[in-house]
Amino acid sequence: MTDALTSPTPGSPVQFEVSTNVPTTHGTFEMRAYRDLVTGAEHVAIIGRTPDGSVPADGALVRVHSECLTGEAFGSLKCECGPQLDAALDTIAAEGGVVVYLRGQEGRGIGLVNKLKAYRLQEDGLDTLDANLALGLPADSREYGGAAGILSDLGIGRVRLLSNNPEKRRQLEEHGITVDALVPLVVGISAQNAGYLDTKRDRMGHTLPADLEAPAHN
Repeated sequence: MTDALTSPTPGSPVQFEVSTNVPTTHGTFEMRAYRDLVTGAEHVAIIGRTPDGSVPADGALVRVHSECLTGEAFGSLKCECGPQLDAALDTIAAEGGVVVYLRGQEGRGIGLVNKLKAYRLQEDGLDTLDANLALGLPADSREYGGAAGILSDLGIGRVRLLSNNPEKRRQLEEHGITVDALVPLVVGISAQNAGYLDTKRDRMGHTLPADLEAPAHN
């Protein structure tokens, strides 16, 4: 994997912009920034080298993660996004792999303000899916062509996808990325997001356990 020029690869939905090394609380990663030529969003590939020092290649462990300001920056307990991102970064720091961080996908693509509007409707008893629909919005409007373009730029055509969401698998494969397996990522369960996770499992097809329980605290 080598740095590309900032001119996009013909036919690619993304344009590579810059690569730099960033030390974090999870480890030091190579971060490669991309501009989405379809949406204009700025995405980041966060790359952890394997224990032998090599860069991830075909068959790498990959997390495709949607930006979640409320869960990642504010520590919201209404979702598990913050713990999922932390766990994914810890995993690729230890084992090698890539987290493709997709910006512009807040609230499964509806944006921050609409996400908070949906939260307000959930206070009245709607689940996360019906709240979106009540606002006249899709249950999930995310699209993963940009993620597939980033993986292709990295020279990765086959992945082990760190996700509970079969729709991510379907879309990546539709865009030419082979997904060898879904690797479960069941973290961040709390009393506050139990209904949210039940809806993901029962109405959106996520591969989550039937007996989701928050961990006990001593």
